Amino acid sequence: MLLPWLILIPFIGGFLCWQTERFGVKVPRWIALITMGLTLALGLQLWLQGGYSLTQSVGIPQWQSEFVLPWIPRFGISIHLALDGLSLLMVVLTGLLGVLAVLCSWREIEKYQGFFHLNLMWILGGVIGVFLAIDMFLFFFFWEMMLVPMYFLIALWGHKASDGKTRITAATKFFIYTQASGLVMLIAILALVFVHYNATGVWTFNYEELLNTPMSHGVEYLLMLGFFIAFAVKMPVVPLHGWLPDAHSQAPTAGSVDLAGILLKTAAYGLLRFSLPLFPNASAEFAPIAMWLGVIGIFYGAWMAFTQYDIKRLIAYTSVSHMGFVLIAIYTGSQLAYQGAVIQMIAHGLSAAGLFILCGQLYERLHTRDMRMMGGLWGKMKWLPALSMFFAVATLGMPGTGNFVGEFMILFGSYQVVPVITVISTFGLVFASVYSLAMLHRAYFGKAKSQIASQELPGMSLRELFIILLLVVLLVLLGFYPQPILDTSHSAMSNIQQWFVNSVTTTRP
Repeated sequence: MLLPWLILIPFIGGFLCWQTERFGVKVPRWIALITMGLTLALGLQLWLQGGYSLTQSVGIPQWQSEFVLPWIPRFGISIHLALDGLSLLMVVLTGLLGVLAVLCSWREIEKYQGFFHLNLMWILGGVIGVFLAIDMFLFFFFWEMMLVPMYFLIALWGHKASDGKTRITAATKFFIYTQASGLVMLIAILALVFVHYNATGVWTFNYEELLNTPMSHGVEYLLMLGFFIAFAVKMPVVPLHGWLPDAHSQAPTAGSVDLAGILLKTAAYGLLRFSLPLFPNASAEFAPIAMWLGVIGIFYGAWMAFTQYDIKRLIAYTSVSHMGFVLIAIYTGSQLAYQGAVIQMIAHGLSAAGLFILCGQLYERLHTRDMRMMGGLWGKMKWLPALSMFFAVATLGMPGTGNFVGEFMILFGSYQVVPVITVISTFGLVFASVYSLAMLHRAYFGKAKSQIASQELPGMSLRELFIILLLVVLLVLLGFYPQPILDTSHSAMSNIQQWFVNSVTTTRP
């Protein structure tokens, strides 16, 4: 019975935030913080119950916790929630970053506090729903539901970009991209249900029943493409990434933390949970194309990051580059690469969240994100420049951080399957060092390029310092001791890998 509460608590908490704003601006903040604290505590409680490293039978999903409630029996639709090691880790990451998103917006958001936290909580509730839903109709409901509050978050509380673009433009572009891709996935889901009905005479949206749906090769390939396009837009995969830089650069800090830390991971999760198992043969055939798209994303994202002067746009493009490694890992069929992808998703969520939170703190002091107006900040404020350097080197995969473990496992596991792609991708790490060092040099070193950058600036408060140091500790802990994450995700990833590899061996010469 804990699973529904993981979703209901953020929804109820968000509604309470909205209704209690009349009692003072601090009330919604504290309700939101308590709400996400409870959600995180529930996730950790489920983790402590254990059992996630048990070996599963190949092709038979086994859930550590499950909840089923009939919803629309006529069409086989139910409120079906389930939890395994993969979804558990994503839920815990969502709860953690949700707490930090509330804390980092404590002083930043000054108007409509209640409505802001309503949208923030409902985004997080929708994301958790995506990670838990096993009924395809319910999954699509949560997939689309989390986009509407994100639109309001960007449109109402976003910042104006350095190039003059408005937050409304960014929010609209984000909404159009994601809604169009969602429509493609809806068509694919309905088509899959119809194919299953024609083959069995049973209407169902149940993931477990749809797994073994008999279908022709052409139909399977088309349906797989529908799912892939929807997930590729959210991941994002080049050339479907157009919404990302504007959405990141104009979103408030909490919105950027949610986008980079959590929403991008829903796409990778969707590929692992649904696209590969539902369409294994088509996915195996499509794998080379997907992996080359990952390679393109690695280099394109790195190059575009290097050319940016808006510091938030720079970090946004690093997400394109890093998620390229995850895309390659997903389609290799390697157990080691799959485990690396899980580590990389968590590490990227933590490091990207840290960088965006630091950018928000920098913006509160300088009132600009244009690095051409910065420079010489290293000695002007305490802690912030040094912590920015830590997260910059973490994103380029410095040993001792979780990012290094994830990227190393992905490359090592992928080399056994696709050595050429792996060798080429490895050079992407060199480009990562280029844009990371460029960001540090432009923002913190050299001469001050504006009057405000030449003044003494206030250091970090205890609240700001707590947020960042918590992320630092978690990244280092993940870098030195990733075993709990590997143990938790092993069973789920092994099941997906076995299913996919069996199809690869039958479709590849």
